[in-house]
Amino acid sequence: MPALILLLALAAHLVPGPRTIEDAYITYRYSRHLLLGLGPVFNPGERVLGITTPFYMLILSAVALPFGGPQAPFPTLAWLFNAFAGVLACAFIIRLGRKLKAEGVGSLAATLWAISPWNVTFSIGGMETSLYVLFLLASFTFYLEKRLMLTSLAGALALLTRPDALIFLIPLFSHGLYSLFKTREKAGAWLRAFALFFLLILPWIIFAFYYYGSVIPHSIKAKRLIYYIPREAALVRLVQHYSTPFMEHLIFGINWIGFGAFFYTFLSFLGISRTVRSFPRALPGLVYPWLYFAALAFFNPFIFRWYLSPPLPFYILSILLGARALLSDLKGKIFKREAKPLLVIALLPVLTTLREWTLYPDHGPNRPAPAMAFIGGELLYMEVAKRVKPLLKPSALLAAGDVGTLGYFTEARILDLAGLNSPQTLNYYPLPPSMYAISYAVPPDLVLDFCPDVVVIFEAYGRYSLLKDERFWEAYQLLEKLPSDLFGGDGLLVFVERNCCPVAPAF
Repeated sequence: MPALILLLALAAHLVPGPRTIEDAYITYRYSRHLLLGLGPVFNPGERVLGITTPFYMLILSAVALPFGGPQAPFPTLAWLFNAFAGVLACAFIIRLGRKLKAEGVGSLAATLWAISPWNVTFSIGGMETSLYVLFLLASFTFYLEKRLMLTSLAGALALLTRPDALIFLIPLFSHGLYSLFKTREKAGAWLRAFALFFLLILPWIIFAFYYYGSVIPHSIKAKRLIYYIPREAALVRLVQHYSTPFMEHLIFGINWIGFGAFFYTFLSFLGISRTVRSFPRALPGLVYPWLYFAALAFFNPFIFRWYLSPPLPFYILSILLGARALLSDLKGKIFKREAKPLLVIALLPVLTTLREWTLYPDHGPNRPAPAMAFIGGELLYMEVAKRVKPLLKPSALLAAGDVGTLGYFTEARILDLAGLNSPQTLNYYPLPPSMYAISYAVPPDLVLDFCPDVVVIFEAYGRYSLLKDERFWEAYQLLEKLPSDLFGGDGLLVFVERNCCPVAPAF
């Protein structure tokens, strides 16, 4: 059975082919510049930490070395590497089930995670999510097995892959220290584990402060400032997500959300409480999804889709543990035999999860893939990059609200209108709410002050801001509009300068 599950996971990650999403291209550009000797930067000469995944950047750089270095096909390499990480993650879920004396639960959880669109989409999308989830699962597994050095190793790598690993690591290490004082475990083992943890993350901390001036990614500050986010928006999105871990709404409709919010919360907490009675060390891992929920709901960030993936395998595991406990309680009272309800529990989430898959996507590679693995915007940006690259002089400045795909395929100097890689952008935010057609809008003064040679935005980005400013239309002309209804807008717009300010400020 485990071998079949791992083969299923491998197929689920490989069959769709690479469907690279926008933000992954940003990491690829950092890796390429590192290999070119320009440093881990987005724009050469600008030391800005615009990514939150330094370890993944380094891994991709190392993987690319035998395949052409800076000229390596990063999307393909990331796709293959992430498939490997995804299979290992499923192996750790199976291992967790065995450790918790719930082998069937572990196998079913691994199967569901293997085909989960929230797993596969960002794996084939080239993001760091698969590697990050692998490290989280590995750290939890090693902690259950009391292998503290490996716990710290996996935990440190998780933190270097994404800073929000702290939501997982702080409770894990706190529980470990509590267990140390309660059970009087050998303190020396913990001291060595903590020493290893800090030795692994310290080089990056020193380098980041020296090279970038901060260990906190600039992109975190930018995302807090540039987006117009209604209060409790994150809470609403999280409730929707935690109510439909198996994509049930695609079959049962949105009314399922109300039921799922109650039903899965009940099962998850039942699974946590019952499991922790027998395995107290399982507490930090099983409550991680709810700590993640609380943290994001409190800080209310703009939630990108891949933010919703990391807690999901832990959440699925707690739900299935709760379902097993519930069936055990009901056995002999309602169910004379346990086999049929167990079969339903196994088949129903698999069927609802597969409902999100499509055999023939209407864009990108014509191979089965999750429907949410949508790359229509990225394909438009690739087309624009192909068309404008011959027009760009070496000193040209290209401005865009989404800079990953354009930056990777043009290698132009980029003004990141969203500020993730251009700190000077943040001086123009926040904007008046009236300027937002969606959660993001381009400040007119930003474009007019820096006078980029080319501006590329979706119409919705500038509908009530940039495109309403007469000064912009005097300085720029519309070169091309690519049809698109993304973000409820009217196409992807490409502008070129015709009469901008005579001297732009230093970039």
